[in-house]
Amino acid sequence: MADESRRKKGLELARRYMDWAAQLGCPHVAAPPVGATGGGSPRDDPRRSDPVTDLLAAAERYHALVEQGRRFGVIPLVEIWGFSRTLRRLGEALFIAAEAMQPHAAILPDIYHLYKGGSDFAGLKLLAPTAIGIFHLNDYPNIPRDKITDADRVYPGDGTAPLRQVLQTLKTLGYTGYLSLELFNRSYWKQDPLAVAQTGLEKMKALANSLAS
Repeated sequence: MADESRRKKGLELARRYMDWAAQLGCPHVAAPPVGATGGGSPRDDPRRSDPVTDLLAAAERYHALVEQGRRFGVIPLVEIWGFSRTLRRLGEALFIAAEAMQPHAAILPDIYHLYKGGSDFAGLKLLAPTAIGIFHLNDYPNIPRDKITDADRVYPGDGTAPLRQVLQTLKTLGYTGYLSLELFNRSYWKQDPLAVAQTGLEKMKALANSLAS
């Protein structure tokens, strides 16, 4: 249900985040479907076909968010959340970005979330490189979509995701933006943060280098 009071507070919070991002020299922030995941919980069954937000209405709200970001020189990216009932699929994110009537609109895909939400990686071939603001890279083990969780993500190359196929698609598209490592694996949290970051970077570089071999 639409709640203008909550939306107003959300825009104010987004402005604060975009201000911080600008001060750090970061050109993008993620714009996920917070508050529109269904039933008040981000873990509602992603197989449900009834989104809780009209996508045209979401595009209008994204338009307003991008307008706010222009004040700071920061572009919010439509982020796919595979566990949500809204914006769980690649096509939904593309629809919102395309209908936002903003020249710098873009999306934020994620290996795990594309799998979790039910999208096929072949759909990435339909993108233009400018449609992708940032690409979240990770991997996942052989767990069914309806059972896998954020915490199951593993280092790129340590799971079963078709990462070489995805990276080859991005290369063919001409995408030259950032590949951003995103992991919520609790076993990694127990390790030295620098070591985790270095391991993730090494594994991403190994995957990228394998395309040239």
